[in-house]
Amino acid sequence: MSDLLTHETFSRHAHTKFRVRLEAASPVELELVEISELRLSPGQEQFAIVFRGPNEMFLSQGGRSFEHDQMGQFELFIVPISQDQQGYCYEAVFNRVRE
Repeated sequence: MSDLLTHETFSRHAHTKFRVRLEAASPVELELVEISELRLSPGQEQFAIVFRGPNEMFLSQGGRSFEHDQMGQFELFIVPISQDQQGYCYEAVFNRVRE
C-alpha cells in the first residue's frame, strides 16, 4: 500500500473529487465526504474513509483503481454502505501494522 494513503493525506483532500476507472465505461467521480478519527494502538493504526458517488452509477464491492489530481493513481477496496438522495456512499477501511 502506498505511503501516500495515510489518514493525514486523506484529511488534506477531504471534499475533493476522485475518479474511479471502470472497464467498459467512463470514469465515475466520487467525492471524499468523511474521514474517521485515526485510532492508534500498540503496533496498529485504523481509520476509514467514505466517498459519495452519483445515484445513476452503482459500484459493487471490490478493488477499484482511483485517480486524484494531487494523490495520483492508487488502488482501494471499497464497499457500498448506503444510499440517499445525494447518491451512493462507499467505505474504504484501513487497518495496518505500524512500526
